[in-house]
Amino acid sequence: MGHSAPKIATIDGIADEIAGVLGASLIETVDHADELSFTVARDDLVSALTALRDRAQYQQLMEIAGVDYPERPDRFEVCYHLLSVTRNHRVRVKVSTDEDTPVPSVTGIWPVAGWLEREVFDMYGVVFSGNTDLRRILTDYGFKGHPQRKDFPLTGYVELRYSEEDKRVVYEPVKLAQDFRSFDFMSPWEGAQYVLPGDEKAPAAPGAPTPAPAPPPPAAAAPASAPTVDKPKVTEKPADTGAGEPANTEAEKKSARAPRKPKAETATGEGAAVPEAPKRTRKPKTPGGDA
Repeated sequence: MGHSAPKIATIDGIADEIAGVLGASLIETVDHADELSFTVARDDLVSALTALRDRAQYQQLMEIAGVDYPERPDRFEVCYHLLSVTRNHRVRVKVSTDEDTPVPSVTGIWPVAGWLEREVFDMYGVVFSGNTDLRRILTDYGFKGHPQRKDFPLTGYVELRYSEEDKRVVYEPVKLAQDFRSFDFMSPWEGAQYVLPGDEKAPAAPGAPTPAPAPPPPAAAAPASAPTVDKPKVTEKPADTGAGEPANTEAEKKSARAPRKPKAETATGEGAAVPEAPKRTRKPKTPGGDA
């Protein structure tokens, strides 16, 4: 099954072609995972993107993204993603800047860049010179700071809630029951690499004594052999109960409820029992008199 994303064409020699179009404004070219990234000088950004649109057929600006590298002198990278509809190809153009140096706006080339530059300004604080409507677009009114910067805390600085007393949304400083900003996710049961709060006041307690080893389990006894008998125990008749002679004698006695055997010869034939006389049945009473 193929990928759901459209397949981008692989054009031989496209990196050298774009490098010739950019000329002296090109600083670095990176070809990784079938993606081309070109770093250009910040002051030559507008002319470089204009050349890519007019001479290399990259007609559309798809996205402007920001990246924060706090350890660099120019900590921010602004990435412009371009699409060539006629060549079915994409490239990325990057410039670097710091917190104070503005980046030239490209709204004169692509008007859609106005909103995209506002997003980068809102999230990272990068200033774009030439953008006449550089306002926040994703955060709330009066928001302080830029959430996508690496030094911005994940919990933020303020929190909002609806107040039943004021009947409106109010802003308050973030209050955490536990300081998650310095939480290290180390389990104290597995042994933390530092002294837990409060443990420095307690004297060092001796460790628990090592328990004595458990005694080995007793050896299993050998199974006893079956006793030998001279005569096997059998019950060939009902009197052989196996409980001894008194029980056998008691078993031979006849019970009063035991059925009687038929006589050897009877009036109806040899070995046949005489049938009992049928009982007289009473007739039901009639309405007119006795039965």
